[in-house]
Amino acid sequence: MTANDQTAAPATWGRVDATGAVFVRIADGERQVGEYPDATPEEALAYFVRKFTELEGQVSLLEQRARAGAPAADVAKAAKHLAASIETANAVGDLAALAGRIEALGGVIAEKVEEQSEAHKAEVEAAIAERTSIAEAAESIAARDLTKVQWTAVTAELDALFKRWQEHQTSGPRLPKSVGDSLWKRFSAARSTIDSGRRAYFHQLDSAHKDARATKEALIAKAEALAPKSSDGIPAYRALVDEWKQAGRAGKRSADDQLWERFKAAGDVLYSAKAEQVAREDSEYSANLEAKLALLTEAEGILRITDRRQARELLTDIQRRWERAGRVPRDQVKPVEDRLRKIENHVRKLDEEHWHRTDPSRVERSEGFAGQLEESIAKLESELAAAEQAGDKSAIAAAEQALETQRTWLATIRKG
Repeated sequence: MTANDQTAAPATWGRVDATGAVFVRIADGERQVGEYPDATPEEALAYFVRKFTELEGQVSLLEQRARAGAPAADVAKAAKHLAASIETANAVGDLAALAGRIEALGGVIAEKVEEQSEAHKAEVEAAIAERTSIAEAAESIAARDLTKVQWTAVTAELDALFKRWQEHQTSGPRLPKSVGDSLWKRFSAARSTIDSGRRAYFHQLDSAHKDARATKEALIAKAEALAPKSSDGIPAYRALVDEWKQAGRAGKRSADDQLWERFKAAGDVLYSAKAEQVAREDSEYSANLEAKLALLTEAEGILRITDRRQARELLTDIQRRWERAGRVPRDQVKPVEDRLRKIENHVRKLDEEHWHRTDPSRVERSEGFAGQLEESIAKLESELAAAEQAGDKSAIAAAEQALETQRTWLATIRKG
């Protein structure tokens, strides 16, 4: 019976006596639920029926929560509280029916408890597996050679793992304390190992940077001390540059760049002095260049001479005057030397050709071979005449070809 039915027939579930006391009917009689003086019996009953309606609403809400899959433990706790409230409720209505509904809800709750217990167990197992994987990933990082890792990447990896741990701890199920503490100890120990490695690495790096900075400061001082030597200090400065390359980084790039600018400025002083010296020399040597260009114009006439003695005498004279002419500007050294080298090569070739022609051992070999060729040619000529007389075309062709080859060899030997 609904609250409306009870309001329409309140006498079914309760009564009001002459003093205004209100009673609810129960299985073994009735129980006083309160008093409502200075009101009609209908008004008094209606008030306590509304109390029943409110209680019934709580039962209905709990039934809906149970059907919707609310945590069974919470539903069971609420049902126990409602059952106790119904026993002593100051309300008029079918309290026994409400108690029966609560009792019937107990079976549903028991089923839900079992289902949710299995589901919770599976969630906990999955959560343990997830946190175990996070701890193992951290331990894997900690097991690396932390003296050789890229710390930017390692730090990002570890931060990502810690974020996963926090999110899982917030959104995942609560783990058994012993399991949760054990996994956290593993993860925390791995983090501590990695943090120790990072501190050691950066401490060593800072130490190396300090050493490099001290080394480079010393090299700068040495480079600046070379300034009085002007261009003569350049070889020593180049040696300092080699040492600089071996010194390593001195910290942040900006700091390293500042040190390099100071070192380079000291070198620029030396190279500027060298440039000024070269400019002065070039100005002084310009007259020498004119003299050597005139000598080259004269010497290039030797290229048309085939008499080796004459060519050698003229070249020797040119070379003596060339040495007396002195140095030329640096950028002109190679062009003028190349032109002179061409003339020298021509004279050398004339000498070599002469030696080739007059070498006694070679002449002897050539004359002997020439005699053999002459005998062979005479014999081939006889064979050709015989072949022509016989009309043997094949023999004629062979003899002619052999003759042509050997006559060419003989001409070459006599010419050489």
